[in-house]
Amino acid sequence: KAVCSIDGCYLFDPTVLLALGIQEIHADQEMIGKISAAGQLMQCSASLDVLFLLDGSYSIGKGSFERSKHFAGKLCDALDIHPDRVRVGMIQFSSTPHLEFPLDSYLTKQEVKERIERTVFRGGSTETGQALKYILRKGFLGGRNSSVPEVLIIISDGKSQGSTTVPAIQVKERHITVFAVGIKFPRWEELDVLASEPAEQHVLFAGDADDAANGLYSTLTSSVCSTTTPGCKVESHPCERRTVETVKELAGNYACWKGSKQPNAVRASLCPFYRWKRVLIKHPSRCFRTVCPDPCDSQPCQNGGTCVPEGLNKYHCLCLMGYGGDIHCAPKLSLCSVDLLFMMDSSAGVTLEGFLRYKAFLKRFLQAAMGWDLSMNVGVAQYDDNVRIPIEVGQHKDAFSLMKSIDALNFSGGGTLTGRALQYIAEHGFGSTTVFADMQDDLPRVIVLLTDSMSQDPVAEAAKYARDRDLFLIGVGSRFMRTELTKVTGNPKQTIVYSDPQDLFNKIPELQRRICSLDSPEGCQAQSLDLVFAVDASSGVGLENFLQLRSFVRSSCLHFSINRDVTQIALVIYASEAHTVFALDTHTRNSAVLQAIDQVPFLGDSASAGSALLHVYGDVMTVQKGARPGVNKVVVVLTNGGGMEDAAAPAQQLRHNGILVFVVVIGDAQRDTLLKVAGSPDYLVHISSYEDLQYYQDLIIERICEEAKSPVNLCKPNPCMNQGICILGPGSYRCECHGWEGPHCESRVLRGDSLRSMVPPPHSRVQQSSGGLQHFSRASRHTKRH
Repeated sequence: KAVCSIDGCYLFDPTVLLALGIQEIHADQEMIGKISAAGQLMQCSASLDVLFLLDGSYSIGKGSFERSKHFAGKLCDALDIHPDRVRVGMIQFSSTPHLEFPLDSYLTKQEVKERIERTVFRGGSTETGQALKYILRKGFLGGRNSSVPEVLIIISDGKSQGSTTVPAIQVKERHITVFAVGIKFPRWEELDVLASEPAEQHVLFAGDADDAANGLYSTLTSSVCSTTTPGCKVESHPCERRTVETVKELAGNYACWKGSKQPNAVRASLCPFYRWKRVLIKHPSRCFRTVCPDPCDSQPCQNGGTCVPEGLNKYHCLCLMGYGGDIHCAPKLSLCSVDLLFMMDSSAGVTLEGFLRYKAFLKRFLQAAMGWDLSMNVGVAQYDDNVRIPIEVGQHKDAFSLMKSIDALNFSGGGTLTGRALQYIAEHGFGSTTVFADMQDDLPRVIVLLTDSMSQDPVAEAAKYARDRDLFLIGVGSRFMRTELTKVTGNPKQTIVYSDPQDLFNKIPELQRRICSLDSPEGCQAQSLDLVFAVDASSGVGLENFLQLRSFVRSSCLHFSINRDVTQIALVIYASEAHTVFALDTHTRNSAVLQAIDQVPFLGDSASAGSALLHVYGDVMTVQKGARPGVNKVVVVLTNGGGMEDAAAPAQQLRHNGILVFVVVIGDAQRDTLLKVAGSPDYLVHISSYEDLQYYQDLIIERICEEAKSPVNLCKPNPCMNQGICILGPGSYRCECHGWEGPHCESRVLRGDSLRSMVPPPHSRVQQSSGGLQHFSRASRHTKRH
């Protein structure tokens, strides 16, 4: 469109006018990701008075004003707002300044953010200079004395209708730190005038709230906030301020008509013709931002794998085809020596898509496990209404022909008779034909069931028949198949479930571990651990079921090496009251523990798990009763779920003192109540019947052993008796006693006596633990406890 005036003609595009002054801060994507991640850790806790000065003029507009509010709220996330630390106030300005709220009105982060959100756009001209003069007259209303640093954050488009130079200088002369934050399409020159020096650290852009909040925090860290989060640091990196501006340029000269001094005459002439052009202007600069270690910085993914960060400290690797032996894309899984038969569901229930997915999974697993060197006997069976073994175990001696045979497998449809298929495979899957002449009879035989469809016939008896023939069963399926697959495998540890189709391929390393677990005995024979079993012996459980719980505890103890240096075990039984059968330091040999368990009586009466956990906290997991500082501590509660209503608070108290609470519940019970006691789904095992308890023993022992490997706090639970205070040192601790003495404040200081030297009393012992040599004082059962 052309417009002519006395100065000439201009050509412009109406859409171009909206592009005037588009601004952005540009940096590479990796740096942007690190800046965003660091923002989740930032928190300035210094004494600080912060005043927001928000531009509420018509040049900003209501939409950009809402973005200004969002940015102000984002900055509050990086401030530890508290009456004694950071205080926040706000002024909105346009034609005149208006105090929205002083610094002493809202004293928590949530209150400040809610008040900012309620701020209403006022409109008017942009009188930034008048707003600064208002601050010079009134100061930081609601702030503290001049000893507290003052920070002014101006959020504006930098298009003031009056001069800002003199009031900006006067504000900075009062030692107020000024940040100028550009909004909408800002005029950078004016923002540079408003901000403190150096401008590259004090001029920010609100269009990227994460980057601007990080920039503010990073600058304050060097002067006010004093320290950054451990592992994080302020770094300088090159960045650009980009501006898309519309400029006028000469397009050429065109014939035009001009007036003449002669009447009734005009004069032809050449007139300049202009057009508007968008120009990208780059302002190279440096940005100072806080960055934190990225979990992918160490490049953990091998063999061309791509590292994908998940939050601040987790990642996963996307592995190339043929890799994925572990989470870091190892070249192969180094599969152990077994005879392996895959049993693939080819029924209508899994659909053609699911069947093809299982074929792809099988090929990827074998390629990752063996590459192209087929060093083991592998077979594949298909089932629906009928069972077929198109690839017999040991039939192929090279991987290429095996992969070709897998490709040739066809989807059949039909019903899902998993039980019948298991029975057939148990009898014929590892038959004695000429194909099996080279098979070693002593190799473990493993069946991997791949299914995503519920069986239309019973599976329990057929699966038991297969297990009784020394076949090792592993089930792989989607989450809703977990219960049926566990019936097949007989052990939840041998059940592998995936959350979505793509997640199936992430289970390749886990499947390899399950296949090879035949060669690695379970248990944690060498782990230092203080372990307490709290067994429900109430009438709700009943005598017969109690005997099964007792048998479970007995067999579980066989997984541990019981002595003073490795594992100590205590047993508590409870009904309405709790009773210690034996304490942590009572037995030092496995045989003694097993004999004591055989003598445990049934109590009857109602159940109170809360009383039992309080008893464990106050009378079992204590230094007086043999608990060792610097050793992990676990309580395993075995119950039918009755009497758990009062157990949540004592369980939380145990966890607060570094003691894990593991809940094993048999039968129907309220899951919400049990979760409060366990504290996490990871520490809650729900078993349908007492008969199935044996199948979960390996899983429970594995979880306990994992806990035994985690780092410990030497002062949790408190090893100091009689209200002594535990003080941590490098790899050790000491007890600060009041009115008592001894390594654990176990001996009363008698009035009038001179202070005795800190020599262990006769009843103490010296124990080698993970933290080195420590005195472990054993008070008698009648020691007075405060």
